[in-house]
Amino acid sequence: MQPSVLIVEDEPGLRDVLARSLQSDGFAVTAVGTGHELMRQALAHVPDALIIDIGLPDADGRDVCQALRTRGIHAPVLFLTARDALPDRISGFHSGGDDYVTKPFDLAEVAVRLQALLRRAHGEPSQDHDGLAFDPSELTVSGGGVTQPLTPTEFRLLAALAGRGGRVLTRRELTAAAWPHGALVHDNTLDVFIARLRRKLREIPQAPAINTVHGHGYRLR
Repeated sequence: MQPSVLIVEDEPGLRDVLARSLQSDGFAVTAVGTGHELMRQALAHVPDALIIDIGLPDADGRDVCQALRTRGIHAPVLFLTARDALPDRISGFHSGGDDYVTKPFDLAEVAVRLQALLRRAHGEPSQDHDGLAFDPSELTVSGGGVTQPLTPTEFRLLAALAGRGGRVLTRRELTAAAWPHGALVHDNTLDVFIARLRRKLREIPQAPAINTVHGHGYRLR
């Protein structure tokens, strides 16, 4: 059976060439042009792997990846990026990505990296976190018929917590997920963002709460 790959790349020419190349290498490919469409496709039919361009017209590809993780989609993610700076690469891994290639790239390398990711993939996907739905295009979280707008940093913090299925994230892990690599983030800055998120979650019916685990960090339960 052909492994299924879902691609989001906004440049039509590159998207078509990449799709055709992977099809010739034995993948069943679906290719879209926006983060919103990728979310719709992935939730309807979970692929075996995803290729996500970081620079999308409607969302940051790293936010799209985090949103997928909160919905229990843990298929390997290969990022495409025009940015070769270390902070950009590291932030991609912190957002739930598994590998990346820098544009311009060799099509054969993409196929080989995908095959390696699929060989390493294991584990069963978790369930959605208590009905919360994350929209990386609009930067919102919804539940119980209520939608709350989030800042980019709030979105990344909450998505990181939701993607861990109730497990504790340390302050260091949360900082890495929500701020650029190397950013100086003081403890009270993180606490302010957590307080904001708690207020917004209280507006969503039956939403989980962010619990402080003293000496360790935070978790969503």
